[in-house]
Amino acid sequence: MSFRGFSRPNATSGMGVADQTKDTFLELKKKKVYRYVIYRIDEKKREVVVEKTGAPAETYDDFAASLPETDCRYAVYDFDFVTSENCQKSKIFFIAW
Repeated sequence: MSFRGFSRPNATSGMGVADQTKDTFLELKKKKVYRYVIYRIDEKKREVVVEKTGAPAETYDDFAASLPETDCRYAVYDFDFVTSENCQKSKIFFIAW
């Protein structure tokens, strides 16, 4: 998953991505600083911004409780699991809420 090329507004939507948004995702992906990142669209700036981050110790339930019931959000969640071969793995999921 990459935000490369999305720092500028999209030609068809006019929507951009704030620099902090890209940096926060990279910190989750490479440094494991966050368990999840929740994004929202800032209508005034016409860009995607970070709304909330979750500490590495937070759970999926913490993440789900952070999502609003009636508003749209985008999020990434870093899911840790152990394979049947007993290998520790991690997958990042993109969620449209």
